[in-house]
Amino acid sequence: MHSSRSRALALAAAALVTAPLVAQAPAAPASSAADPRVGLRTGWTDAGQAVRNLALVSHTDRPAGFVTPSDPGSFANANSDLAFKGTLVFIGNFNGFQIYDAADSKEPKLVTTVTCPGGQGDLSVHGNLLFMSVEETRGRVDCGSQGIRDTVSAERFRGVRIWDISTIAAPKQVGFVQTCRGSHTHTLVPDAKDPANVYVYVSGTAGVRSPNELAGCSRGRPDDPTTSRFSIDVIKVPVDNPSAARIIGSPRIFADQQSGPAIGLAGGACSGNGILLDISDPANPKRVHEVTDPNFAYWHSATFNNAGTSILFSDEWGGGTAPRCRATDKPTWGANALFRLADRRMTPAGHYKMPAPQTDAENCVAHNGSLIPVPGRDIMVQAFYQGGLTVFDFTNPEKPVEIAFFDRGPVSERLTLGGFWSTYWYNGRIYGSEIARGLDILELLPSEQLSQNEIDAAKTAQLDHFNPQTQVRYTWAPSFVVARAYVDQLARDRGLAKGRTTAIMTALRRAEGLEGAARSRALTTLAGALDRDARGAKDAPKVRMLRDVVQALAKG
Repeated sequence: MHSSRSRALALAAAALVTAPLVAQAPAAPASSAADPRVGLRTGWTDAGQAVRNLALVSHTDRPAGFVTPSDPGSFANANSDLAFKGTLVFIGNFNGFQIYDAADSKEPKLVTTVTCPGGQGDLSVHGNLLFMSVEETRGRVDCGSQGIRDTVSAERFRGVRIWDISTIAAPKQVGFVQTCRGSHTHTLVPDAKDPANVYVYVSGTAGVRSPNELAGCSRGRPDDPTTSRFSIDVIKVPVDNPSAARIIGSPRIFADQQSGPAIGLAGGACSGNGILLDISDPANPKRVHEVTDPNFAYWHSATFNNAGTSILFSDEWGGGTAPRCRATDKPTWGANALFRLADRRMTPAGHYKMPAPQTDAENCVAHNGSLIPVPGRDIMVQAFYQGGLTVFDFTNPEKPVEIAFFDRGPVSERLTLGGFWSTYWYNGRIYGSEIARGLDILELLPSEQLSQNEIDAAKTAQLDHFNPQTQVRYTWAPSFVVARAYVDQLARDRGLAKGRTTAIMTALRRAEGLEGAARSRALTTLAGALDRDARGAKDAPKVRMLRDVVQALAKG
């Protein structure tokens, strides 16, 4: 299996569309035998659990029609990737998709299910449109479950389906685009300069269709300009007329070195290497740089840090079905490679892998995750299939550190597909798509490595929708909780003397208790003191970040 971001191209396209941007492996932990993730009880619905610095808010089993009791890990109905809109959670599945309302995260409500087999069913949302990837040869235009036996058939569908979700309980298919290799997954790329259209970058990893089934398809070699390989498809979708969606180009970003203007970047994990794309013109993505890592077997996904100064690529060794987190596996196998990013060039920094050894019965490699928007830090939550989920800090990409985790025991005593396909932060919660078990919602808890102020500050970065494969760039409105988060970081990392951080926190509490002109004067005084602190601080940039928030608060 090559899962949700495993495509020949995996993009993290961020607000990088509209704003400029966008070693040595760690040794296995010596105390791994004491890690509570080791030796968990096997079970599908009653597996043992281990958790640190997280709380499981709720678990919801897969609904009828999306589970086979005799084979919970069956590809036919495995859960896949997630998308979000308002309080709605969209879960892709090899048999269609599910929509939940998670307004009450303790009891998410199933709104509807749609049966439409055809592959892992990765989803993206744009307004009232839902996009779905289809790659398998059993996919049908009519969403039928009977499949197709003929080698060539006009009834077969492989590409991107488009659904109208304006009536959320009754999604209606309103458009589709056939592609030569289907859509293993896709990345939605909006263009602020062209709101009437949205672009879909399609990655297919399956074999090329016969030209007798879809005209123009070619299995040619790399030197054949008509080949359907070595490229992505770019679909242009008129938002008000999705039935008119069509392929407008198939750039061969895997073949030639190209250049473009210095705005709007995307990261691509392309099987054999990681690439950097210029997407300032979404209709014409251009390759600007690439890197390799000899430790990697299958480059899978890409994630920028919020500032666009580093990028993380993951390795889906074995396509996601193999156990690559055993004590005998190297810590770089199925891990993340981190690179620093400057002047549109990537340089190696470090590696990170979920640190607790897993069993032969657990498929385990790095998979889908997203940033947790703690201001001033680079923190990510990431799925590792049956290795569970891990939360780690890569602010220093040379030395990433785990700060929280959640894991269950194996689905079965024999190797069976399961575990987290995706784990994403969205508006204050972590959502996990569990392949064999369903939907999990978790909450971060404070610890020595992450304060309550930092968690509360992250919750202020709210989104109205989220397609994780189109990575957003977070911003934080000036607030006292954001200021306190910076003070906590300065205290933890000794960026300022302890006595000084204590005094700053006291001054913030005092100012917060004031109103009007009195508050403004107190904050202006504090901002001036912070400006002086920055001149001799160990972490001057963080002190200036704090000063800027305090100044903004002073202005009201």
